[in-house]
Amino acid sequence: MRIPAHSVCTAIRDDIVAGVYERGSRLTEELLARRYGVSRVPVREALRTLEAEGFVVTRRHAGACVAEPTEQEAADLLEMRLLLEPLGASRAAQRRTEAHLKVLRGLVRLGQERARRGGSEDLRSLGGWFHETLAQACGSHALSSTLTGLRHKIVWMYAVETPADPVESWAEHGAIVDAVARGDGERARAITALHTERASAVHRLRFTGGDGAERVRTSQHAVNMSGRRH
Repeated sequence: MRIPAHSVCTAIRDDIVAGVYERGSRLTEELLARRYGVSRVPVREALRTLEAEGFVVTRRHAGACVAEPTEQEAADLLEMRLLLEPLGASRAAQRRTEAHLKVLRGLVRLGQERARRGGSEDLRSLGGWFHETLAQACGSHALSSTLTGLRHKIVWMYAVETPADPVESWAEHGAIVDAVARGDGERARAITALHTERASAVHRLRFTGGDGAERVRTSQHAVNMSGRRH
């Protein structure tokens, strides 16, 4: 049975994000095909897609390699998310379905329960599912796919610390869902903008030192949102 290229693409992307392939390392079709148990054809298609997404670059005499984003490129991703996630929440308030609301409310209940108990790993996963569902609820494939791509890249480039107050963070999730449920696009946008700004503050840029060991540091390209009104 032929394995579709998008499945191979997802597997390679997930491994890049997880750090299985170091930045700048070569990605040969032969080795990838062997690793994922497929022919070279879907691997070739997957690499083209990943290059378009910015995870892979093609270098002369080296072929496909894992990309090495700059600090400015990484900072731009956080700023793009600060602009697009509030837009997505606003659209979700207008276009969400009852099924979206049911999932969002369930995630908020779980998140608030875990936040009270304390469990950072569970909270990260639940937060990812929450924002994925919120993006899907916006009713725009272009916007939701862009937000999904941003999240993948941000996870790849940044380490995320636990919020200082997880309970407050999940209260903000709940307030977003309440606004979306009421169809209040402006409030959904404002709360999401505040929430996203606070979330960006606990992101620490990953980079690799000369000895090849991964380091984590605070990005020097913080986005100033202090002038916004919520």
